[in-house]
This record gives sequence, structure tokens and C-alpha cells, in this order.
Amino acid sequence: MNEDLRNIVLGVVAAGISASLGWFARNYLWRRALRRKQAFFGLPRNSECLLVVNREAGSEGAVHRFDVFALLELSALVKDCGAHAQIIHHDVSQQGFGERTEFCVGGPYSNRRMAAHLSSLLPGVKINTDVEPGPDRGAFQIGSERYRLDAGTTEYVLLARLTAGEGGRPVFLFCGQRAITNQAATRYLARHHVKLARKHGANPFVLLLKVVNTQAYGPDVVELVADVTRAAQTPAPTPAPAPATRKSHRAAS
Repeated sequence: MNEDLRNIVLGVVAAGISASLGWFARNYLWRRALRRKQAFFGLPRNSECLLVVNREAGSEGAVHRFDVFALLELSALVKDCGAHAQIIHHDVSQQGFGERTEFCVGGPYSNRRMAAHLSSLLPGVKINTDVEPGPDRGAFQIGSERYRLDAGTTEYVLLARLTAGEGGRPVFLFCGQRAITNQAATRYLARHHVKLARKHGANPFVLLLKVVNTQAYGPDVVELVADVTRAAQTPAPTPAPAPATRKSHRAAS
């Protein structure tokens, strides 16, 4: 074997080794990222989860189109984890939580299961569900702060990851003032789940998000307002009873 042929063979071998090492490194990093994603969502391969959706106000059995888009965002996350999803309406699900990961979409007005989750898991959150128009309709009360709805301009949504019950699987809540904000929250989770997993790990969190100018930008422009985990999980103080009024008694003359 002459010198030129030897150099060619050594070059081919070196290229093959480099390609193999590169493939193994990429595969290792991809598998590690997948395991972290599965752990964050509580979705090991071939596991099952629930997608709980509300009904569109005033429609029997219909789902708002933005909530359908939210379900599509979540379905893609579930598929990436190698898990399987079951979609059910909010008034059909009569089971506890913790055994399977749950994604619950919609506000308490149109989603009974969301109302139950807020009551039991986030007692510090109060949402105005009045049907009559008014400045506080749809407003969020979190601790001492109030966040009012300005439809099409400034709208709010809660994104929460909570753990409770047996099994330890998380419950994800997407509780918005309008249907488009629910989709905005699912899209935010899809884009930022790696950062959220690094920051919070397996700990619960409740984030208040603001969706800006949905008339022009749809669900795409989302700002993080605050991490409201502590305030949302702390029961609101019970109002002190009004002091009893004293009645003056005049002696009968």
C-alpha cells in the first residue's frame, strides 16, 4: 500500500469515526431532552393523559375554535413525548387527579372541572363569572390584585402546573378570560417548557400571562406578568364581620 492510498484509507476511517461520534452525541442529547420533557409533563412513553375541554357558551356540545387550536397545540406536545391523549368534555370527567396527567382548558364559567380545580388547588384565585356586562366581568382577583379584561386589547390567562392526589402526575391549567387566551397559554407552554422545567423542576407554579392586542396579533404576543404561585395557593382572608351596632335603651318614663 503506497503512501497516498494509506492517507485516503485513514481519512475515510477518521471521517467514519467522527460521523459515528457525532450521531451518538446527537442521539444522547436528544434522548436526554426527551426524558426531561417527559418528566416535566408527567408523560412517560405509552402513558395516557386527559385533555379536558369546555363547551362554547350558548352552544350544546360545541367547542370554541380557539380552544380547538389549544387542543392541537397540546396534542403535539403529548405526541412528542410518545404518550396518548383522551379528549373529554368538562362535565363528563368525574375522577380524581394525580393518576394521569391532565390538561384542563377554559375558564370556570364554561368549565366545571376548572372551577373545581380553582376551588381546591388555587383558593387565592377568584374569577368574576357574571353574565351581565360590567367593568369587572371576567376579572381575575389574585390575592389583593385585580386584573380586568379589556377585550381585544389586554387580556389575561393563568398557566399553572400543579401536583396533587395519588400518583403525582401534574395537572396543567389554562384558564383565560377569553378562548383566544387559552390558546395563547398553550402556545406559551409549548415554546417555553424547557425554560420552565429548568426554573421550576417538579415544583408547582402559577403564572399570570398577558395577551396583547389579540385583534391584531391573535394569540402570539404574550407577556409574563408575574409568578403568582404563593398568592394563588394562599386562601383569601375571610372578611371581618361588621361590628354590631349598639342600640340605646331609654328608661320608660
